[in-house]
Amino acid sequence: MIIDADCHITPHPEGITIEELLRRMDRAGVDKALTWLRPPYRRDIDQANAYVHQAMKAHPDRILGFGWADPNLGLEKAKQTARRCLQEYGFYGVKLNGAQNFFFIDEPNLALPVIEEIAKTGKLLAFHVGADAPDRTHPFRVAKIARMYPELTILCVHMGGVGHHDLSAAMIEFARECPNLHLIGSSVGEIPVLKAIRALGAERVSFGSDTPFALMHVRLAMYRALLEDEFTDEQRAAVLGGNIARLFGLAS
Repeated sequence: MIIDADCHITPHPEGITIEELLRRMDRAGVDKALTWLRPPYRRDIDQANAYVHQAMKAHPDRILGFGWADPNLGLEKAKQTARRCLQEYGFYGVKLNGAQNFFFIDEPNLALPVIEEIAKTGKLLAFHVGADAPDRTHPFRVAKIARMYPELTILCVHMGGVGHHDLSAAMIEFARECPNLHLIGSSVGEIPVLKAIRALGAERVSFGSDTPFALMHVRLAMYRALLEDEFTDEQRAAVLGGNIARLFGLAS
């Protein structure tokens, strides 16, 4: 089973619709996609999350819906959004993006109450890590939260890479210390991904494309080439989808 662990959709012209995502999945040979809204949403976040929910309802065998909350829209609003995503929509988790939404992910009076709301459900949390806002989303902030909530599985999207400040080495080191961190190597170069797999094991790193900001079939081809010689069939299967299937409780 091939699962792309980082895809964004929107009904608006600046991104891709669910129909276009499915077309790209078919072209790449991807079975399922972890799917969330496209930042910056610039419109009502409720409508953006609802669109992902509609996609998951229409294509439950292919779309793994994941919510999005923005505490800058108001703390109670963000907590309410998280609850709706997890309880009403049945999403697998909620993502916080301090880069696009301009907040420090460990800010005690803004982000942490939303994280607490997610943690108590037993579902997953995802962070945009590093990339284009290295200070607000630094791996040390992720590790701080991972230690606060050791039972909470945290997806580290972009694994600290991308952009002008490559923090992938720091992300790998913090992941060594925090077993509840799982790295999504979307829009990251092949060398950091390889280092992460070697350091943490194939069960701690997953393929993601960051569609539509990258080409799904090209990113998948890169991962296949990267995994071809050094790793077993079981390890390749884990990185390319098995890990997400396990974390999400999907049938193999």
